[in-house]
Amino acid sequence: MGRAEDIASALASVRERLSSACVAAGRDPADVQLLPVTKFFPESDVRILYDLGCREFGESREQEASSKIDTFTSKLPDADVRWHMIGHLQRNKAKSVARWAHAIHSVDSPRLVTALGKATTIAIDEGQRTEPLEVLLQVSLDDDPQRGGVPLDELEELAAQVESTSALTLSGLMAVPPLGSDAETQFERLAVIHDSFRERHPDAINLSSGMTNDLEHAVRHGSTCVRVGTALLGSRPIASK
Repeated sequence: MGRAEDIASALASVRERLSSACVAAGRDPADVQLLPVTKFFPESDVRILYDLGCREFGESREQEASSKIDTFTSKLPDADVRWHMIGHLQRNKAKSVARWAHAIHSVDSPRLVTALGKATTIAIDEGQRTEPLEVLLQVSLDDDPQRGGVPLDELEELAAQVESTSALTLSGLMAVPPLGSDAETQFERLAVIHDSFRERHPDAINLSSGMTNDLEHAVRHGSTCVRVGTALLGSRPIASK
């Protein structure tokens, strides 16, 4: 099979897997978004997924994403797609990301909120976007600063900052289970955190959790967005230096 056929087959399998996970959890499959993660893969793969009906894509490296999105947009200027930034973001990349991202899943510091608020305001003023940037706060489940995420005792303060920034919209939470941890236990804990968070922020309905190897656990514990790359596109190619 060619690349398009391979991706079509993989997408069908992942969709079936996600649907089965939702049924097993007593949830409507329409309530859980499949977010194809296209980082490290070429723009041509994005177009294949687009032709197969995908309209939302996740990227994690600003420079790669900006170039890929520019190429995609030049070929399909009227494509109705939404781009998600799911990886760690440095503040000096906020201006670029505010130009193309519809949502960012990895906000974890006051300084990043400030940078994104300013950059998004400029992007709106300059006509590069028309809507606020959707923000998901990345929660630390292990308090390891090397892995990103806001500590739980700082979550409310960060949420308040986002809500007071007119160019940003608080959309929900995101988390990645700590390395070597039990995914089921971590997603169960995250669900409790999200339920409590929504009591204070009822519009923050989104929970970005679960990837190729653990999406069933995530769906069982309330994920509204699973980020899947390997199961769709294969092992990532070696990144060029």
